[in-house]
Amino acid sequence: MEREAFILQQIKKQGLLPLFYHEQEATCIAITNALYAAGVRCIEFTNRGKHAQQHFAQLVKYRDASLPDLLLGIGTVQSEAEATSFISIGADFLVSPFFDHSICDVAYMNKVLWIPGCMTPTEIHSARIAGCKMIKLFPGSVLQPVFAEALQPLFPDVDFLVTGGVDSTEYNIKSWFKAGVAAVGIGSKLVTPYIVENNAFEELQKTTAKLLALIERIREQ
Repeated sequence: MEREAFILQQIKKQGLLPLFYHEQEATCIAITNALYAAGVRCIEFTNRGKHAQQHFAQLVKYRDASLPDLLLGIGTVQSEAEATSFISIGADFLVSPFFDHSICDVAYMNKVLWIPGCMTPTEIHSARIAGCKMIKLFPGSVLQPVFAEALQPLFPDVDFLVTGGVDSTEYNIKSWFKAGVAAVGIGSKLVTPYIVENNAFEELQKTTAKLLALIERIREQ
């Protein structure tokens, strides 16, 4: 439980959970290096391609050798088998697009933080009863900040991470944090197709550093 609590605290402290997947291993490492150089210490690698397990295993090896304080989570975990496999590879935490008791059980037995995706108060209630401390509001583009704000009085003991359509603009980020979320997950709006196609990883580093600074400034207001 201490390890789970530590990782949860790190995600909350960072306020931003970058998430990405790419078919090329070298590109995955380059993206990871750029995010790390910007100050990121928690990353979600999404399980959305045929090479996901292979690339994640290489990222874990690279992290262990070069970036020992980086926490690597795996996203889009959709089954007990996937959860078990990625935990064996070395995932620090798991993220799913939905709540599933079998995945919850695997995470609990292995003492690994699991963040399930929920869209309704009933789903959030089920996840909370199952012991989930952080819940992903997904998709954020549908739910909107007003929904997150309405949840706060109902679930004061739950930390919310919102993903799916979160924009990197100041207005959007500010709206979510003012609504009470603990962190935002951003994928293609941060690791954009332009950055990947043009190997613009220095630009990714600068953009990410500015985003982290923006989140810190918003929280201080």
